[in-house]
Amino acid sequence: MNVQAVVKQARAEGRTLLSEVEAKALLFEAGVPVARTVLATTEEEARTQAAQVGYPVVLKIVSPDIAHKSDVGGVKVGLKDKASVTGAFEEIIANAKNAVPDARITGVAVQHMAPAGTEVIVGMTTDPQFGPVMMFGLGGIMVEVLKDVTFRVVPLEERDASQMIDEIRGKAILDGVRGQPPVDKGAVKDAILKVSEFVATNPDVRELDLNPMMVYEDGAIAVDARIVIAEPQEA
Repeated sequence: MNVQAVVKQARAEGRTLLSEVEAKALLFEAGVPVARTVLATTEEEARTQAAQVGYPVVLKIVSPDIAHKSDVGGVKVGLKDKASVTGAFEEIIANAKNAVPDARITGVAVQHMAPAGTEVIVGMTTDPQFGPVMMFGLGGIMVEVLKDVTFRVVPLEERDASQMIDEIRGKAILDGVRGQPPVDKGAVKDAILKVSEFVATNPDVRELDLNPMMVYEDGAIAVDARIVIAEPQEA
């Protein structure tokens, strides 16, 4: 999937927020570990794609008019068979229409449900003075509660990514606490560097969040992805 083509299509549709399916496809091609996610526009497609990505699966509403999917009942997790996928598809669409009656609904994203792990955030924002800036910290709701994050100006070198990981206050969680194994810092560092390279080579990207990225004893995978592109006049 070509970044410029996706950006052009989004702008033609009057949006700066890429869909999760678009964002993950672009990041996957950039070598960033993301949970495989595909778009379904019908119940039949959802069932077929659930079997392809592998149960259990997660279904999420895809709409340019709905930013916070969970708030409108637009997310269903832990679906283990065709029947549950069918029911979840119907419910998600109904919930979205009830919550935002005028919302444009593209379809439903189907993704494999990754096992629980240590949640981190890998992100990027655009600073008016410094340009693209990478962010790393503890993820999930912890990033909102603790705000335990560190920053570096793009582009990053390997040393920068290592320092970002070591600088957060919650580093002990990554090292393993109360008998928990340490996480794969190498996988985290690689993800940070791959995202840094992606945003450095794609100046249309203004914001990017992988939150949460699940990190394990061996490997890591982003289960949610968000990309905001520049307005046409900013490009």
